Amino acid sequence: MHRSYYLLVGCFLCGCQALPPGLRTSEVDLETPNLWSSTKAARAGVDQAWLERFRDPTLKRLANEAVENNPDLKAAASRVRVAASNAKIAGAARRPQLNAVLSGNRRKTNFIGFPDFGGFDEGSRGGEPSVISTISDTFGASLDLSWEADLWGRIRTGESAALAELQATDADYRAARSSLVAQVAKAWFALTEASQQLALAEEAVKAFQSTEDVIADRFEIGELEGGGTGAQLRLAKSDVASAREQVAQRKDLLQQAKRQLEVLLGRYPKNLLAGNPELPHLPGRPPTGLPSELLLRRPDIQAAERRFASQGQRITEARLAMFPQLKMTASGGTSTDSLKDLLDSDFGVWNLAGNIVQPILTGGQLLAEKRVREEQESQALAALQSTVLQGFLEVELALEADQYLAERQTALEDATALSREAYIASRADYRDGVGDILTVLAAQSRALQFSGQLISIRRLRLDNRVNLHLALGGDFKPNHPKP
Repeated sequence: MHRSYYLLVGCFLCGCQALPPGLRTSEVDLETPNLWSSTKAARAGVDQAWLERFRDPTLKRLANEAVENNPDLKAAASRVRVAASNAKIAGAARRPQLNAVLSGNRRKTNFIGFPDFGGFDEGSRGGEPSVISTISDTFGASLDLSWEADLWGRIRTGESAALAELQATDADYRAARSSLVAQVAKAWFALTEASQQLALAEEAVKAFQSTEDVIADRFEIGELEGGGTGAQLRLAKSDVASAREQVAQRKDLLQQAKRQLEVLLGRYPKNLLAGNPELPHLPGRPPTGLPSELLLRRPDIQAAERRFASQGQRITEARLAMFPQLKMTASGGTSTDSLKDLLDSDFGVWNLAGNIVQPILTGGQLLAEKRVREEQESQALAALQSTVLQGFLEVELALEADQYLAERQTALEDATALSREAYIASRADYRDGVGDILTVLAAQSRALQFSGQLISIRRLRLDNRVNLHLALGGDFKPNHPKP
């Protein structure tokens, strides 16, 4: 018995360790340019500390809180643990299975027509003969060992496929984590912008109210002098009312931004967060690296590639299922009719068996399974190609948008400065009696409009910078380990 155990364990230890399949990115039939078309920069690497570039400690704290508490990310982390367990299950079939068995059995046996075993019992049933029977007990204790010799590597190939699926699920988690942090950053910028827009709307109320007061003074003089500025006064009052409506709207947008960010953080949306008084300064543009590097850097592309590699292993697994399978079993223990002798080695028994199974007629199941997995590999390749194209598109769009948004911000800064100067000059002319109120109102409206647009374009540039980091595969390392 001991020799059998040593034989099986030795064969197991000699087996090859299962490893994930190699990279298959070279099979993606897509053109990969040497440089990004939107920029000639091709610095290697990617900024892994991109969130710190905004120099906002509150933002980093919120990002860590979201990574720790966001329920969707918790679900993604749970899927990683499930995939790890599935990989372990896939590899378990390659290892010996040992079971401890304790059994008990009581059996009644009838002896009919065998006088040597006692004949018939004449003393029962009014002289009629009765059946002689015996009752026996059997007790057993054993260790049962079973093992399938992975001669062709079928089980090892399945384990390799499961390991690739684990890697894909882990990449999905990292993609979800990066996406979550990007959403938190954008929500934080949106909250800050909403706070600034509300402050600007409240400033507009004061500005329009001041203009109304000036016109009201002129209206009183005009009434005494027989002039008429009633229409101008009503126009100014309508601007004040419109500005108050903007304040209410900005307050609504502000509370929405607060609640949306709180949900991302895994909090109840209580509308208790407070944004920064100013948007952070735009950091320098990150290194873009080479387009070919994106294939090895973005977690969503990594996940798609690992699923493609896994399907290749599944095809091999299905093909190897057509080969003979060698299974061995061994058992050793005791068997006795007395419970007290169950641990007595004198009643020891053992068994060693092996069999080879070669599938011959399976109704086409094995061939159909192989064809299914071949089609699944084709689907995985198409999904990988689509993910790669989407990655290239997101980088190019973010790089292009960065240039156009910069041009828009420069133009808006000029327009805002000029409109404010025009407003100040028109107001002074009106007070001196050489200007008209329509010019004042138009200049005032434009100055406030351009100021609001300038705040929005600054926030859009920050959002686009987040998009660029995310498109380039920038990761976020939380202060705590992955759950």
